[in-house]
Amino acid sequence: MRRLLVALSLLTAILGSAPAVAQARNQLGPLCTTETTPAEQMIDACSKIIALKVFRGEQLATIHFWRAVGWNKKGNYSKVIADATEAIRLQPSQAAYNLRGSAYYDKGDYEIAIADFDDALKLGPPSGTIFHNRGNAWRGKHDFAKAIADYDMAIKADPKSAFSFQNRGISKQALGDLDGALADINQAIRLDPSLPQPLINRTAIWRAKGDLDRAIADGSEAIRLAKDKPPVNIMTPPNSVLISGYTHRALAYEAKGDYARARDEYQATLAIVASDAGSKANQATAKVRLSLLTDAGAPIPRDAPSPTTQPANNPAPQETGAAPAPSAAPAARGVRMALIIGNGAYAHVKALPNPANDARAVAKSLRDIGFTVSEGIDLDRAAMQKMTRDFLHEAARAQVALVYYAGHGVQVDGRNYLIPVDVALKPGAAMTEAMIDMDTIMAGLDDQVRTNILILDACRNNPMAQQVASAGANRGIESASGLAAPTSLGAGATLGAGTLIAFATAPGQVALDGEGANSPFSAALSRHIGTPGLEVQQMLTRVRAEVVSSTRNKQVPWSNSSLLGEVYLAEK
Repeated sequence: MRRLLVALSLLTAILGSAPAVAQARNQLGPLCTTETTPAEQMIDACSKIIALKVFRGEQLATIHFWRAVGWNKKGNYSKVIADATEAIRLQPSQAAYNLRGSAYYDKGDYEIAIADFDDALKLGPPSGTIFHNRGNAWRGKHDFAKAIADYDMAIKADPKSAFSFQNRGISKQALGDLDGALADINQAIRLDPSLPQPLINRTAIWRAKGDLDRAIADGSEAIRLAKDKPPVNIMTPPNSVLISGYTHRALAYEAKGDYARARDEYQATLAIVASDAGSKANQATAKVRLSLLTDAGAPIPRDAPSPTTQPANNPAPQETGAAPAPSAAPAARGVRMALIIGNGAYAHVKALPNPANDARAVAKSLRDIGFTVSEGIDLDRAAMQKMTRDFLHEAARAQVALVYYAGHGVQVDGRNYLIPVDVALKPGAAMTEAMIDMDTIMAGLDDQVRTNILILDACRNNPMAQQVASAGANRGIESASGLAAPTSLGAGATLGAGTLIAFATAPGQVALDGEGANSPFSAALSRHIGTPGLEVQQMLTRVRAEVVSSTRNKQVPWSNSSLLGEVYLAEK
C-alpha cells in the first residue's frame, strides 16, 4: 500500500552449486525467489532449501530474505523480522534492512523501523524507496516535518512515485495544510488513476472540508478499484486497503447522518482479517462506532475485533438503492463539544473531596468560551457508560471534541481505566469489568479530521490496594502507580492524528487531590483554559508551570500531542 520492495541481486547460480541439489535448483529455487509465488509456496520452498544445509553466507542470506518476503505477504511480521534479521547477520544488505524496517513499521514500532531505514541508507546507494519508507515511519511518530523532508527526497529520486505524493499529502494534511494536501493527492491520482489508496486519503480531506458527498464518491470508487484489482504490491499489508476504504466511507456516511449505511460499512470493516497496526486501529474505531450506532443500551466494546470472515466472502455494503432512513442533520462545522465527568463520592473505595468541584469549574470555563458541555457528577458505571456513549455518538459531527475526567483512575496491564463511584471489587472478580476503559473512548474519537483533546486529572493514589490484595495480585494494578502513557489503543491502534492527551502528572506518577476546593491541576486548568488567543499547548505549558510551583515540584503535568496544527480553544 505504501512502499515498493527493494529486491536483492540474486546470484545467477545460487541453487546450482552442487549436483546433489538438482531438484532444489529446478523446482524449489524459482518458487522461493520469484516475487509472484504465492506466500505459502514461497515459504515452503525456502524452508526446504534452508533444510538442505548446503548454502552459506550470502546465498543463505538470500534464501532467508525471500522467506521473509513470503511471511510479509501473509502479514506475519514477527517471522518477517526473524528471517530478515538472520539475512542481515549472514550478509547485511539494503534490501534486508528495508524489509525488516517495513515489518517493524507495520507492527507500529516506528523507532526501530527508522533505525533500520537509517542503516539501509548508510549501505548506499541513496534510494528513493527507502527515503519513502523512512518518511512513513516519521509520519507514524507524528513528526510530519521530517516525513515531508523524506518524501521530498523520494519524489526527487522518482518524480512519478504516486505513493510518495500521496503520503506527502497526508503529512501536509496533518499539519493543517488541506490545500497542499489536496494538490499532492490529486497529483498521485493523476500519476496512477488505478490506485485506490489516494482516493481513500482524498476522502478524508473532503470530510475535513465538509464536502461529504465528494468524500462518499471517492470512498466508493476506491472500494470498487480495490475489489476489481486487489493491490499486488507485496509490501501492502493484506486487506489493509479495503479496511481503510470501508472505514473512511463509513465515517463520511455517519457524518452525513446516514446511519444505516454507516452501520453496513463498519460491519464490512470488522468482517475482514487485519494484520497491520493501521488496519487494527481502523477496526478498533469501527467497532466502537458500530456499537454507538447499533444498540444504545449495549456496553461499549473494549477490545479490537476478532475477524472471522475473509473479504472475498463479505456481502458488499449497499452503495445504491433505497433512500436512507431519516436521520438528524449533521452539525455545522465549528461545533465544539465537551464531556466533563467528576467522580468523588465513592461508596466502596476512598472518597475524594474535589473532583465534583473540579468538573464544575472546568465545565463553566468551557461553556464561557462556547463549548456545548455534557456534565456528569458522581456517576455510577451505568450512568458513566450512557453519558460516554451519547457523547461519542454526537462527537462524530463535531470539529473539536474535549473529554475531561477528575477522580480515581488506574492502569491495568498498561491500559488506563476510569473508576465509577459504585465500583466494588470482590475476590476473584475481573477488576476491569467494573471500570471504564480509556482506550475505548480514544478509539471512538480516532478520526483525523477532528481535533480531540483528552484531559485526565485521574492519577491519584491507587484506591484499590485492599481489594487487589484480596483478589490476588495477578494484574498490574497494584504495582503500577498513576496512569500509563498512551502508546497503544487496544490491539494495534495508536494515538490518533489530531489528538492531544494531557495528564495531571507524568505517566506512572501520582497526582495530588489538593487541600483546597480544587486539585492543583484542575485549579490551574480552569484558570487558563479560557484565555483568549492562547494556543492549547501553550495553555498547558502555563498550567504545568503553575502546578509545579504550587506543589513545590511534587507534581509535573504531562501531555502527548499529534494535533493537526495550532488549536485555540478561546478565540483570539
